[in-house]
Amino acid sequence: MKITRLNIYPVKSLGGIPLDQAELGVRGLAHDRQWMVVDDIGRFVTQRQLPHMARIVVRLDDEALVLSHPGTAPLRIPLQRDDQPRLPVYVWDDQCQALDEGEEAAAWLGAVLGDYQGSGLRLVRFAPDQRRNVEPHYLAPGEQAHTAFADGYPFLVVSEASLAEVNRVLETKGVAPVPMARFRPSIVVDAAEPFAENGWGELSLHEGAVRLGLRKPCQRCKITTVDQATGEIAVPGEPLRTLVQMNTRLAPGGYFGQNAILLAGEGSTLAVGDELSASAQP
Repeated sequence: MKITRLNIYPVKSLGGIPLDQAELGVRGLAHDRQWMVVDDIGRFVTQRQLPHMARIVVRLDDEALVLSHPGTAPLRIPLQRDDQPRLPVYVWDDQCQALDEGEEAAAWLGAVLGDYQGSGLRLVRFAPDQRRNVEPHYLAPGEQAHTAFADGYPFLVVSEASLAEVNRVLETKGVAPVPMARFRPSIVVDAAEPFAENGWGELSLHEGAVRLGLRKPCQRCKITTVDQATGEIAVPGEPLRTLVQMNTRLAPGGYFGQNAILLAGEGSTLAVGDELSASAQP
């Protein structure tokens, strides 16, 4: 089994960046979900509320995070800075401190995304001294894990075969197949059996120097219905409705992929083509 794709999403719910290789950290692949858009009370805003967030293109260069959108000059945010004011922000039920990227970034988001429920929007960065813990009741005894602005876990692992099976079912319903981008994974593998990842407890590679623990099936939301290139919803409810119908062995809901944590290998590099092995859940 091999890694077929690696992706990061530096700003939560904006465009992703495909990579040939990525450095592993306990909070995810380097630069993943280190920024987030919030409203004027610090509550996170995503494509669930503003699907056209998908149209903001994100890239990283040696010095800056760069956001681009048609008809607007790009926004550059220096990677190395420590002069931002702090503010409390909220991701689901978690509160943590973030660094406000300032008025220029807020104005840029307002120009691109418009008003949000009468609120201004701001860009914030995860404060490096913060620790946002993963929900402990899904971890093995003695395990600890934390993440940045991801919904709940530092990694999301899915397989090519699972996507192929979802698309096979969609086509029987007369619905066009969807690309992997709809599911915004960080690590994609070429497992032979659809949904094999639901039975894995651990992935290992580099002769065991890197180990990922798969800890919770990923329940999907309406973001899967958003075209990540256009920000539009061409077929309302799909593929989420199909996932709900297919998930007969899991809890009620639409699931795709497994949330994972880093067990060993901080600072190591993953690359597309790396071989890995899976062990079953205990």
